[in-house]
Amino acid sequence: MNPTQLEQLARKLLDGRLPLEEFLLAATGQATADLDEAQIDLDRQRRCGYPEVVFGEGKTVPTLIKIFERMVGEGIDVFATRVSAEKANELMPLFVDGYYNEVARTFRIPLEDDRDSLSTAGRVAIVTAGTGDLPIAEEARETLLWMGARTHLICDVGVAGPHRLIEHLNELVDVDAVVVIAGMEGALPSVVGGHVACPVIAVPTSIGYGANLGGIAALLSMLNSCAANVTVVNIDAGFKGGYVAGLIAARTAKARREG
Repeated sequence: MNPTQLEQLARKLLDGRLPLEEFLLAATGQATADLDEAQIDLDRQRRCGYPEVVFGEGKTVPTLIKIFERMVGEGIDVFATRVSAEKANELMPLFVDGYYNEVARTFRIPLEDDRDSLSTAGRVAIVTAGTGDLPIAEEARETLLWMGARTHLICDVGVAGPHRLIEHLNELVDVDAVVVIAGMEGALPSVVGGHVACPVIAVPTSIGYGANLGGIAALLSMLNSCAANVTVVNIDAGFKGGYVAGLIAARTAKARREG
């Protein structure tokens, strides 16, 4: 538990909003919250730098409510992916501070003292090959915002019109990482990788016709990239691409601050 979380618990205790037993249980470092159908990792931020992320797909609304309430009670920023609009409609009245991105299908509940780190957590550009890749790009963008990184989204600059990327290269000069999202043949990450001096996280999408094989063709193309700075995550894994880029950006920004 970090000092901010401990301070929040202490304030709740002093205000009479938290029983002494619950305060002692939280302050002594409980690592897991047992919610029957879900086991929440309460120690993830200390170990890994960021809290556990909730995968919303397959979870019922009552389960999500239970998870969110416990995380908020523990002073943890809530971030859930793959939350349908139908589930979000039931969640929003219960969590009035929550924010739902319908395109990304993500649900965030920031703390009152949400990370004020947009100037210190690094800069990441997100580039899409086509407009159809936008849901995955938005998932990556929401992930990066939750991590406190500055983001810049560049849409629809795929290799069918290479000049479109060239027109935006000046926007990629000062970023710490680039997330490149593409379906079809998945060529865009290699092209971007040949123009920038930072890591490129390639995210293949399932966008494409039959021989795209649901994103497998793009995945294999990206894995075989000849650009040495390109690494690849799973198909449609906007969260994973954003998270890896966020970790890179945060460490790079820290190194800048420390000289």
